[in-house]
Amino acid sequence: MAHLHKQQKCVRTFCFVPFFVALAIIYASKAVEVRFQQNYKVVWGKHHVFCLQHGREIQLTIDKTSGAGFRSKLDYASGFFQMRIKMPNKDSRGVVTAFYLTSTAYEHMGAKHDEIDLEFLGNNGEPHTLQTNVFANDEGGREQRHSLWFDPTIDFHTYGVLWNHHQIVFFVDEIPIRVFKNNSNVGVSYPSQQMHVTASIWNGEPWASNGKRIDWKQAPFTAQFQGFHIHGCQTQNRHKYSCYSPYLWWNDKKHWQLNPQQQRAYEDVRKKHLLYDYCSDRGQLHKECHIN
Repeated sequence: MAHLHKQQKCVRTFCFVPFFVALAIIYASKAVEVRFQQNYKVVWGKHHVFCLQHGREIQLTIDKTSGAGFRSKLDYASGFFQMRIKMPNKDSRGVVTAFYLTSTAYEHMGAKHDEIDLEFLGNNGEPHTLQTNVFANDEGGREQRHSLWFDPTIDFHTYGVLWNHHQIVFFVDEIPIRVFKNNSNVGVSYPSQQMHVTASIWNGEPWASNGKRIDWKQAPFTAQFQGFHIHGCQTQNRHKYSCYSPYLWWNDKKHWQLNPQQQRAYEDVRKKHLLYDYCSDRGQLHKECHIN
C-alpha cells in the first residue's frame, strides 16, 4: 500500500485530552480539527485500518479476507454529522464505502433500529453513484440514488447529515441533495432513537454492482477519511428529549427547512443528478411520498 511507511495502526493508540482542551473542542467552530481517537474507535477489521497524520486521517481497506469499520464512542439524538471522504479508485465495482448513523437494536425495544445511510457504490468510472436511505423502526426501503458531479476518487469531499426533530437533510459539499421531513404526526416513521456514527468499507456484491463480481486482483481497495469532529447532542447521562433544545444550533428554527438558496440548489441537484427515487417506484408503500 502506498505511503505504508507513514502509516500506523490506529487500534491501540490512546490520547489524553486535558479538561480545558475538551471544553475548547466542545465549543469550537465547525472547522475545528480533531483526532480520530478522541471521538471514534475501530470496531472491526483492525488489520485493515491505518492512521495517517497522527490520527487526522484514517484509511480503511478491503481485500478478499476482510473490510473494516469504525464508529463513534458515544450515541447522539440530534446533530450535524459530516466527514471528508476520498473513495477507492481502480475498478471498485461491488465495493461499498459507507458513512451513516445507526442505532443499536435492543431486544427490549423489539430489536427494531433506526438508520440514516450514505453509501457510495464502487464503479469503474462514471457515473459515481451515492445511495441514501432512511430507516425508522426497522422500516427502510427509502433508497434514492444520485450521480455525483465530480470524481470522488481524486480528492476529498465533504458528506454530511443534518438530523433534528423536524427534518433530515443529506449534504454533499454543503449542497443539500435530499430532504426527509418528520411527518410522524400523520403516521410516517421517523428516526428518533439515539444513534452512533459509523463508517465502513465492505463487500456489497452483487446488489451494489449490478450483478458483477469484485475484481480482487486489484485489491486492496482503500477509502480515506478526515474530519472527526462531531456536532451532536450525546445522550450519555441525559434524556434524549433535551437534544431537541432550540439552543443547539442545528435545532434552531432556520434549520427546520431549507433556506431559499439551499432550496434552489436542492432542486437543481434533483433535476440533474437524481437517478432513482423510491417514491417513483414504490410510493404506494410509503405515506411520505404523497405528502412531500
